[in-house]
Amino acid sequence: MTTPLKLTVITAGLGKPSTTRLLADRLAEATAAHLEENGREVTTRVIELRELAGDIAQHLVTGFPGPALRDALDATTGADGIIAVTPVFNASYSGLFKSYADLLEADLLAGRPVLVGATGGSARHSLVLDHAMRPLFGYLRTVTVPTGVYAASEDWGGGTDPLVDRLPERIRRAGRELAALMAGAPGAGAGGPAPASAPVGEREVIPFAEQLAALRPQR
Repeated sequence: MTTPLKLTVITAGLGKPSTTRLLADRLAEATAAHLEENGREVTTRVIELRELAGDIAQHLVTGFPGPALRDALDATTGADGIIAVTPVFNASYSGLFKSYADLLEADLLAGRPVLVGATGGSARHSLVLDHAMRPLFGYLRTVTVPTGVYAASEDWGGGTDPLVDRLPERIRRAGRELAALMAGAPGAGAGGPAPASAPVGEREVIPFAEQLAALRPQR
């Protein structure tokens, strides 16, 4: 019997309902679906930062987290995979999202697979994934999946650019990539790859280029 994988979803949307939360839920569903298709159980924990805004500010000035924030931080650092989604404010992630990230200890996230996502009013902010989100998680020494998902307002209606995959396809591809990394992550539970303590000759080593090729959609 395999141990269920733990997926933690961090969403920094401020409204209710929130398109940021909606994108986070779609990404979580896609990731869980791919894991379950491959026989892996997954438990999903959603952290709404808007509900922790006061605790985050208090922690920043006192250095001590309240119980709810401590629980959220533990769920983040203890996850087998993380989905992080923020709204775009002034061409970058929101202040609330960055404040939560400032509380995460880099050493506790090293090697953790992370899927990044963002929402904004127009497509011109889509580079926020590459100029803000990826550097942030790179500093935290996580492994960011190749596909990040940005959703502008027009994307929810299907999009019009024939050269760009529509939002549902981007979500499926990103979920598939995160699921593959989670299933192969150290500490992913029984049924995953051989642990690092196993003799080298007993480990299955798959070249990175081959892993990326397996993630490409079949045409």
